[in-house]
Amino acid sequence: MAEILLSLTIIGVVAAITLPSLTGNINERTWNTQRKALYARFSQAIALMPSLNGYGSLSEGNDSTSATDTAAETFVTEGLSKVLKINNICDSEHLEDCGLPTNITDLNGSNVYSSGLPKTLIDFNDKFNGSWQLGSPGNIYLTGAHSQINTKVAAFETQNGESIAVYYNPYCAADMNAISQYKIQPYLCANFVYDLNGNKGPNTVGKDIGFITALYATDSIVVAPIPINKVGWGTQSDAISLCKKYDSESRPPNIEELMSLFYNKSLIGFKEQGESCYWSSTKISPSSAKALYFSVGIVWAYGIKDRGYSNFCVKR
Repeated sequence: MAEILLSLTIIGVVAAITLPSLTGNINERTWNTQRKALYARFSQAIALMPSLNGYGSLSEGNDSTSATDTAAETFVTEGLSKVLKINNICDSEHLEDCGLPTNITDLNGSNVYSSGLPKTLIDFNDKFNGSWQLGSPGNIYLTGAHSQINTKVAAFETQNGESIAVYYNPYCAADMNAISQYKIQPYLCANFVYDLNGNKGPNTVGKDIGFITALYATDSIVVAPIPINKVGWGTQSDAISLCKKYDSESRPPNIEELMSLFYNKSLIGFKEQGESCYWSSTKISPSSAKALYFSVGIVWAYGIKDRGYSNFCVKR
């Protein structure tokens, strides 16, 4: 009897040690599979839409409460629902009815939204509106402003059980093949924040929470970068090797993926440091590539060996 009890005790201890790790690995594989399937469905659906802008009725007001705004809801009801199977649609005041959590943890483990997702586009990312300056005090070499309509968020559920919030820009621009020095805010058409399993948890970015971004009104590009919470410093030429040091599957983001990270800076737990410029992997010539200033949302092109900037690493 003593030997049986000892054996059961050992089995219990081993199970207590290994079970959480085993369960975590199973969850990770499940989330990865769901993310890839969701991205594939969205990519196919967006490709079937002739244009991503112009949906809804929108009249400007001094704030989101004084503006007539059906843009995001109409984008879902008259646009996405024609090409994607949707079960339920919710307005900005009833996001929880579509299964979206009221508490979200960012990539750094901080409680970024303790009372639910922001209700408007500009609340989600303040860089969509207002004036900005780039450079240190006394040495400001670039100033400007960007004003975007503060559309209300909408939400929906898919037949596969995902909960999706939609931040929509009805005036989004087509890709004008800009080379350098352009604002990226106008190119956002729709930003989707998804929860793969509703309110079940852990409601954490990089696990069951993520984002998909649709860019450019026509010939749209859909990206869903999975950010890795590590960055390195170096030239664009160093970016690939820097990312490989952190994870064999990671790589530098292309310019559209980097734009998506900018739009979702609150979810990835981005903290501004100085000019906050990051390299993309998108080259415009063998010796020049695009970099993005997260401080303001401006793209520039630089020589790939000329400047040392930070590097985000992502999985696709």
